[in-house]
Amino acid sequence: MEDCLAKKMEITVSEAEKRTGRNAMNMQETYTAYLIETRAVEPQSEGQCAPVDSLWRRYSEFELLRTYLSVTYPHIVVPPLPEKRADFVWHKLSADNMDPDFVERRRIGLENFLLRVASHPVLCQDKIFYSFLTQEGGWREMVNETGFQIKADSRLKALNATFRVKNPDKRFTELKHYSDELQSVISHLLRVRARVADRLYGVYKVHGNYGRVFSEWSAIEKEMGDGLQSAGHHMDVYAASIDDILEEEEHYADQLKEYLFYAEALRAVCRKHELMQYDLEMAAQDLTSKKQQCEELATGTVRTFSLKGMTSKLFGQETPEQRETKVKILEEQIQEGEEQLKSKNLESRDFVKSAWADIERFKEQKNHDLKEALISYAVMQISMCKKGIQVWTNAKECFSKM
Repeated sequence: MEDCLAKKMEITVSEAEKRTGRNAMNMQETYTAYLIETRAVEPQSEGQCAPVDSLWRRYSEFELLRTYLSVTYPHIVVPPLPEKRADFVWHKLSADNMDPDFVERRRIGLENFLLRVASHPVLCQDKIFYSFLTQEGGWREMVNETGFQIKADSRLKALNATFRVKNPDKRFTELKHYSDELQSVISHLLRVRARVADRLYGVYKVHGNYGRVFSEWSAIEKEMGDGLQSAGHHMDVYAASIDDILEEEEHYADQLKEYLFYAEALRAVCRKHELMQYDLEMAAQDLTSKKQQCEELATGTVRTFSLKGMTSKLFGQETPEQRETKVKILEEQIQEGEEQLKSKNLESRDFVKSAWADIERFKEQKNHDLKEALISYAVMQISMCKKGIQVWTNAKECFSKM
C-alpha cells in the first residue's frame, strides 16, 4: 500500500461546471464538466509546495476509464462510479442530473472513485489511469489505442457461459448469490430510508405550522404573548433545519449506493470466471474429441455414430495414405490442444488466485466502510431526536414563564 498513487499524489475533484457543446452526432448538448486537481505529496526544493495540475473531464470520460479498467483487470472488483441520474431519492429532492445539489453529490462521488482507484495496489499503477489524471489532450485516443474493446466479452457470450458451464466453482457461485442478495438488501434499505426521510420532512414542516400559529396567537395575547412568540421562534428554527439535515442524510445514502453498485462489480468478476471456465471446458471437450478421432482412424473402428462414419460405409473406406495424413494432422492438433489446455488451466488458476485475493481485500474494505456509514447514520438520527427534545424543552420553559 505504501507504493499506492494515493500516497504520492493529492487528488481532488474540486469543481463542477455546466457546459454546452456538440456531441458526436453534431447536435448541441448540455453537460457537466469536472475539474480534477492533482498535487505531488513529496516536498519540492527549499521546502516549497508542489504546483497544482488541473484538467477538466466529463462524466463520459470517467465511464470510459472504468470500462477500460474493468476489461483490462477482469480479476479485480473495480470501484463503481456514482450514479448518472439520481435514484432512490425522497420525492422532495430533484432527480434531475443537472440539479446543483445532485451535481455536487456526484462530484464527491467521482472524487471518491478516483481515490479508490489510486489506493488500489494494482489499479493505481496503471499508466492510462495516471494519464487520465495528468494529460488532458489526447487521452481518449490513448485509451482507445490499447485495444481494450477487442478484449471485452459480449453479453451473449457471458449469458451462454452462465448456462453451459458444467463444473462451476462453488466459491464464485456463492459470491454471485451474495452480490445479488447484497444489492437487494441495500436497495430495500434505500427505499425505506427515502420513505423515512419523506415522513421526517413532513414532521419538521408541521413544526413550522406550530411556529406560525403560536406567532399569530401571541398577537392577541398580552400576558401570554411573549411566551408564545418565543415558543413559535423555537419551532420555526427547528422546521428550517430539516433541509440541511436531509442533505446530510443524502450523503449517507450515497455511501450505501456505492456498495449497491459494487454488487455489480462483484458479479462482473464472477461472469469473467464463468467465461474462463466455459472456454476451459470447451477446449478439454475439443481435445477429447480429436483424440477419439485419431484413435478411430488409427484402429479403423468407429466407437460412436457419426455422419462421417456413415459416409465411409456408403462410399468406401479411405486409403491408408489418406488415413495416415489425417492422423498426422490430428496428432499435431492434439499437441496444440494439449498446450492450449495447459495454458488455459494456468490462466484459470492465476485468475482465481488473484481474484480471490482482491475479493478478500474488498470484503475487508466493505465491512469497514458500511460499519462507519451505519454508525454515523445512527449518530445523526440520535442527534436529530435530541434536537427535537430540546425544542420542546425550550417550548415548555417558554410556556412556564407565561
